[in-house]
Amino acid sequence: MPTKRQRPSGSWEFIVRRKGVLPKPISFTFDNEAEGDAYCARLEALLDRGIIPAELADEKPAIATIRDALRTYQANVSLVDSDKQVQATLADKVGGVLMRSVCYTWAETWVREMKQVEQLAPSTIRIYVGSLARCFDYLTRLPNSTFVTNPLRLLPKRYATYTDADAAVLRASAPDGDAVEVPTNTERDRRLHETEEAAIRKILAGAKQEGKQRPLALHWRGALELKFELALETAMRMREIYTLTLDQIDMERRTVFLDKTKNGDKRQVPLSSVAIAAIVRYREQVATGARDMAGWNHDGDRLLPWWSGDDSPAALRKITALLSRQYARIFEAAGCGDIRFHDIRHEATCRLFLKTKLSDLQIAKITGHKDPKMLARYANLRGSELADQLW
Repeated sequence: MPTKRQRPSGSWEFIVRRKGVLPKPISFTFDNEAEGDAYCARLEALLDRGIIPAELADEKPAIATIRDALRTYQANVSLVDSDKQVQATLADKVGGVLMRSVCYTWAETWVREMKQVEQLAPSTIRIYVGSLARCFDYLTRLPNSTFVTNPLRLLPKRYATYTDADAAVLRASAPDGDAVEVPTNTERDRRLHETEEAAIRKILAGAKQEGKQRPLALHWRGALELKFELALETAMRMREIYTLTLDQIDMERRTVFLDKTKNGDKRQVPLSSVAIAAIVRYREQVATGARDMAGWNHDGDRLLPWWSGDDSPAALRKITALLSRQYARIFEAAGCGDIRFHDIRHEATCRLFLKTKLSDLQIAKITGHKDPKMLARYANLRGSELADQLW
């Protein structure tokens, strides 16, 4: 039987207890005693059968907050170290946000705060949003998930770029007289000097690093050499190279057909005579086991040994991180540790402008750049080259 009492206001309070069924006593308030008696009678009839009405169940969703979502994602998806660090930062920044409040308005507000309050660089904002978006993508794929739409995927294309409105907010919040520097994208313009290229090739070939007694230990040395050569000769991205299969390479037509590109478009990349010679040399190394290629025989028709054929984002990110670290070691040993592998693509694109008479559109078809603005800085190189020839 429920406990009941009349309050000074005239209303009635009923308290229902049921050990082993209800997690704790539940209190109800009714305008009159008869209404309370009727409700509690119906409730106790259900409790006698072990049934708890949904409105009384003390249920907390398994994924109640963004922190819960991140933990679930990390427990079920293999992440590279860099993404783990980003997700740890996200847990500190937005971990306490309730998932039921995550919507497009929240996504816009979060991005706006990162720009107008934290003043983060656009590249940093994209890293944070991209990492959390992948977590939310995972939630939408869970069976019976209530998280149906990922609002971060609905953000406009240039969501991380500071607008005039963002700049106005930053100026308004700055102390009087202080200049405001609006964060912008910083483009890497690191060129590869010919002496640096020679030093990298020596390390790849097995030369000892200065001050070291032994050469750098490199597994699949021949594959590492080919990957460097292809990047420099074709301007292909790291992932585009390490996912190549033999049937994508047409040696007779001297082309590579790419169907796994960053922007989703398929394209054909011409092969220079240097690239063709490098592929032929590498195939011979695989056949003979030279250049540390023993044990690899183009399994699954794959050109290079690192990729298993798994197209999942987690698997691809893991290989990208692995190879990025490997080439970082090589560049460091060559005395140019500030170079990243992506800078080799930048260098290759620069050489296409400087060493060929191809048009901007033709070069864009080779490199896969979709935005003409991305190639504008390369096109300026031709003007610089002409200026060097003036008196």
